[in-house]
Amino acid sequence: MQFGIFSVGDITTDPTTGHTPTDASRLNDVLTIAQHAEAVGLDVFAMGEHHNPPFFPSSPVAINSYLAAKTSTIILSTATTLITTNDPVRIAEEYAMLQHLSGGRMDLTLGRGNTGPVYPWFGEDIRQGIPLALEKYALLRKLWREDVVDWEGQFRTPLQGFTSTPRPLDGVPPFIWHGSIRSPEIAEQAAFYGDGFFSNHIFWPASHTQKMVAFYRQRFEHYGHGRADQAIVGLGGQVFMRKNSQDAVREFRPYFDNAPVYGHGPSLEDFTSQTPLTVGSPQEVIDKTLGFRDYVGDYQRQLFLMDHAGLPLKTVLEQLDLLGEEVVPVLRREFAKNRPADVPDAPTHSSLQAAGASADNAALADSEVK
Repeated sequence: MQFGIFSVGDITTDPTTGHTPTDASRLNDVLTIAQHAEAVGLDVFAMGEHHNPPFFPSSPVAINSYLAAKTSTIILSTATTLITTNDPVRIAEEYAMLQHLSGGRMDLTLGRGNTGPVYPWFGEDIRQGIPLALEKYALLRKLWREDVVDWEGQFRTPLQGFTSTPRPLDGVPPFIWHGSIRSPEIAEQAAFYGDGFFSNHIFWPASHTQKMVAFYRQRFEHYGHGRADQAIVGLGGQVFMRKNSQDAVREFRPYFDNAPVYGHGPSLEDFTSQTPLTVGSPQEVIDKTLGFRDYVGDYQRQLFLMDHAGLPLKTVLEQLDLLGEEVVPVLRREFAKNRPADVPDAPTHSSLQAAGASADNAALADSEVK
């Protein structure tokens, strides 16, 4: 099972000091955080995509390309690449390039985002959000899997004899997670292709996440990709830790109360009781995270949000130390217990390459028999 962190890249005033980071300082902090995540033994770093304040990461592929040169083991992913407002041709080219630069240490999560105005900024209609996501992803797959593409659709100009460059590393397209909180159409899309489904359920109760994941699993099996329990599932989560849970609550409360997304809403206590947010000791984080399996089954990827709401860099790095030293080793061990041997791990470039070679060998053996 893979464990990691994701960042939405918000620029938020620290409510305890009044300090507001600049774009440059926040970007440099995120680069430090990603490299520290590798140093403490995490598997994945994922960067969000936003095109409006208070967020800075308008180009996650640029950030991850820099990190590809600064890291050696961690998988570089996205915590939503906006399939609806990006051109699939550019996604195909840029992320194939990242695949080469990182030696295959990358994948990406496609989604529609949560900012309505982004659609007209990029010449699209928010009322076409789902059709845009479906059509653009179908083209993206084609661009990575066919050397010469002829294509015509509703939302962009046709392509004739087009070859996307560079071609995917080793002929293996990057693995795709489809991220959605509330749209069963996106879960259906992930199931149809046999791709991963990422449910970033940090703002939602367990019952909602359970229904979305169960639907994806059922449709994954329906399309013949394997049993429902073999579907590829990822979850989001959010934690803040101190050795003593009372210290964690006291320190995190002003950040929670003023956060750009959920600040000035439900109390910290209500939010932690109704959603996956955990504020407390490392053991409390372990216990609550292990409970996710009770309502989604065995899953493949767990990402935590840790660097938001104005938290200073020093605090985030301390959180990563606790996550890497005290939490993730226990989670790895406990999630492995009673996990069926035929429930797959999260796909990587190496595993996808091996699966492709096995399929080619099987096809060759079949042709020789005939």
